[in-house]
Amino acid sequence: MIVTRGSNTYGPYQQPEKLVPLFVSNAIDDLPLPVYGDGMQVRDWLHVLDHCSGVETVMLKGEPGEIYNIGGNNQRPNIEIINTILEVTGKGESLIKHVEDRPGHDRRYALDSSKLLAMGWPRAYDFETGMRATIRWYVENQAWWRKIKEDAAHTSFADKWYANR
Repeated sequence: MIVTRGSNTYGPYQQPEKLVPLFVSNAIDDLPLPVYGDGMQVRDWLHVLDHCSGVETVMLKGEPGEIYNIGGNNQRPNIEIINTILEVTGKGESLIKHVEDRPGHDRRYALDSSKLLAMGWPRAYDFETGMRATIRWYVENQAWWRKIKEDAAHTSFADKWYANR
């Protein structure tokens, strides 16, 4: 068995409860962007296709019993991601609504991918280009995510985590 651990992954077709698709879709509809606390939680961001290529590299070159981190080497505070979303969607900071932080919410996540990089794994996606392309994908593919956001399961999830904060 080989184990992989990945950074916060972004890209097309991500479920709308995650930060990027939730905030892009909310911005499009002029709905509040529920930012936990001060928004300074730092995450390492990885494009989905880089994540997939990292898994493929591990499958082809990894050693049984080993654990491999697949990181993007793109540590950014959430508020920076949110401001990029607002910029690309042409919306203003007035949509930002600071809400009570989640219980046990970590201030920072990061991974050391040096073991995977030593196996020859290259990251293909520049963060700025990949994130902006992802945001535009959600802008251009509203029919896909609107069906999900209108579903009762998504509405229940959103109410649980954001309605009373």
